[in-house]
Amino acid sequence: MTKLWCPEREIELIAGTPPGGGQDRPARALIGILDRLRVLDRPVQVLNMPGKGGGAAWDYIHAHPGDPHRLAINSPPLVTNRIVGVSDYDHADLTPIAMLYTEYVAFVVPADSPLQSATALRDRLGTDPASITVSLATALGTSNHIALAAIARQAGGDPRALRIRVFDSARYAVADVLDGNAQVAAVTAVSAVPELAEGRLRALAVTAPERLAGIFAEAPTWAEVGIDCVIGTWRGVIAPAGITAEQCAFWESILRQATRDPGWHAELARQYWIDLFLGATDTRAFLDEERARLEDALERLRVDNV
Repeated sequence: MTKLWCPEREIELIAGTPPGGGQDRPARALIGILDRLRVLDRPVQVLNMPGKGGGAAWDYIHAHPGDPHRLAINSPPLVTNRIVGVSDYDHADLTPIAMLYTEYVAFVVPADSPLQSATALRDRLGTDPASITVSLATALGTSNHIALAAIARQAGGDPRALRIRVFDSARYAVADVLDGNAQVAAVTAVSAVPELAEGRLRALAVTAPERLAGIFAEAPTWAEVGIDCVIGTWRGVIAPAGITAEQCAFWESILRQATRDPGWHAELARQYWIDLFLGATDTRAFLDEERARLEDALERLRVDNV
């Protein structure tokens, strides 16, 4: 009887953000679940490779075709980096394994900011977008940037006039706002939770289809102030090109087990993540659709030259 494939050495799970960043958090959460379930005979190590909006991590696995011991967390810049010319490849040149979840963008300001509401931010972006500096992660052309540009455009402002500061981690963008270098941060919701809990930040609005729970319960959706902006940042797992169908199926099965675990669902709730598990075939179709959607969004918002 032929033995099914399983890892033969230590596994590397690459996160394209620093520790605590948007790709690092799911990597470490997954490892915690897998360690507890004991479904792997080999250890898993997180490697942080920030840069290029996550592109440094994907460059790494792109350079190791056929190696099923190297995986990476993916997110929208995997697609948008190619669209805007930062990379010459996207998901089609790698092996999508699974989609994990999506998370929505929160627009936050310092507690003492004169911007008191989503309406106030909307109006400033519409009448004088150059007067607002916004910090975001992890690259231009990402969901955070597209959301910001969409709000400005619908409010009557020119997205090209936006003043934007870009960081490798949303946590750095939050710190930038608190340091007084920007008036607003557009970051994944969980990234601002510590400072919101401490009362150092206020949440003005979220890009979710409905209000988020917990600390964001009082923050309206953009739809509540007349802006059509429902945009999430998805996270998944991707492998190098050239791995076998059996190796892909192995990792899909492992991730399916991990994401069915109650501990993972507790993590989803704690991190304000929305479950979006898809297997390999559906993930590839999802990413193909995202490429078309993001190409259209970047073209319409005229940020395709970023």
